[in-house]
Amino acid sequence: MWNRQTSAMRGIVLMCLSTAAFSIMHGLVRFVSEVLPPFQIAFFRNIFGLAFLLPLLMRSRFAILRTKRIGLHVLRGVINILAMLMFFTALSISPIAKVTALSFTAPIFMAILAVLVLGERLRIYRWLAILSGFVGMLIILRPGFVAIDMGALLVTVSAALWAVAMVIIKILSRTDSSLTIVAYMGIFLGVFSIFPALWVWQPFGFQTLGWMVLIGLFGSIAQVSLSQSLKETDPTALMPFDFLKLIWTAMIGAWFFAEIPDKYTWIGAAVIFLSGLFIALRERRAKQGP
Repeated sequence: MWNRQTSAMRGIVLMCLSTAAFSIMHGLVRFVSEVLPPFQIAFFRNIFGLAFLLPLLMRSRFAILRTKRIGLHVLRGVINILAMLMFFTALSISPIAKVTALSFTAPIFMAILAVLVLGERLRIYRWLAILSGFVGMLIILRPGFVAIDMGALLVTVSAALWAVAMVIIKILSRTDSSLTIVAYMGIFLGVFSIFPALWVWQPFGFQTLGWMVLIGLFGSIAQVSLSQSLKETDPTALMPFDFLKLIWTAMIGAWFFAEIPDKYTWIGAAVIFLSGLFIALRERRAKQGP
């Protein structure tokens, strides 16, 4: 029955699954952060995520690790772990819906980097969309009207770092397969998260360990579903469904943590998301030509 569906429908279903899995993982991170430091949680998320990746590596007899750009993989790993540590810390101290809303700025930052680093053409619609995205960010943060909390600052920097990582992925994809890129991400994130975790290490029980296994499981489900959805259909067809993350995290925040997003979070998130969607749609039209 699954194979009878169109590739677009399969991509949409997988994208929706990815948003749900990411949201559940974020809720679990917020829950576990009440007893363990975010750096320690990030370590176990990476370790268990790598464990779920091991069967894939063994099946290929580790052939997917062949690469001529190991330095770029290391750089991507360093940037990724910094982004993850900041994001997990933000989840532990800020409402998860607000964190999710601000994370939508990543495509805006990536559009800037595509011009500065990848040498893509400077188009007026791109800069208008980028400007709109930053307006949306200001609506959420409201600097000068309310104090900008550390969580909001961390997730914004995390989104910028994630955009840098995405640019590196785009460069790596010219020579390496997606499996190779994902494999090295799992390996380096696991290695690089050891020392931050040891710095803040706290003892925990089997119940907490079980929650962290779930964090790794849902993180892996989210990553695999997202990667497969992008293989099934065009990213621009999937991007509107990415906004579901805000819906799911708002529900989780309200139900489990008594966090109700204010109207500025919803309005700002919508402006940011629509800006990113506009950039994606115009990029696809530009590639298709007149």
